[in-house]
Amino acid sequence: MDVLDEYTGHTDPGGAAIRRDLGPLTISKVSVGPMDNNAYLLVCTATHEALLIDAANEPERIADLVGSGPDRPELRHLVTTHRHDDHWQALGAVAGMFQTRQIAHPLDAPSLPIPMDEVVEDGDTIAFGEIELEVIHLRGHTPGSIALLYRGADGPHLFTGDSLFPGGPGKTWSAEDFGSLVGDLEARVFGPLPDETWFYPGHGDDSTLGRERPSLPEWKARGW
Repeated sequence: MDVLDEYTGHTDPGGAAIRRDLGPLTISKVSVGPMDNNAYLLVCTATHEALLIDAANEPERIADLVGSGPDRPELRHLVTTHRHDDHWQALGAVAGMFQTRQIAHPLDAPSLPIPMDEVVEDGDTIAFGEIELEVIHLRGHTPGSIALLYRGADGPHLFTGDSLFPGGPGKTWSAEDFGSLVGDLEARVFGPLPDETWFYPGHGDDSTLGRERPSLPEWKARGW
């Protein structure tokens, strides 16, 4: 698989991956499967220990992203952001190939195709190598949807699953769920985090909180 070192936030289904170097952490993004799902490989540069966010599809392409040979990172952790099946089609295969430790929120974990080794709640941290990710529970798209926050020297980096996209929150199926998701996004994401926070969604292109923040009133008014 080609991996481009010019990180734009955009990937094409079946196309090259893109890699971002943050110093202590590298982030590689690839689009997999028919629904343009994003899988993210995070590597601690000090220890070469790695974590994968959403083994969504195409396990062979995910394995190619991890790489081969003596310099490949050691993939030890696999986080599933939520229970929808387009985000875990490759979960069993990737877990089997790399003998990873599986992690999800307890409300979504029972719906996943293999048992989780660890469940995480809002405010927990997930550590790999010298990197820590903070868990943010965002209720609404699913009961157990989570986002993962890395506080980099250049500002925060947030992996939002299907809870936040450029243009609005993730899909919900009731007014109650929409209110819950928007409320959590306001209280747990837009409230405490600065405009320069770069976020990485479960499908499609990246964005920043500053770019999306002015649209919050519009999202609330339209109800989706």
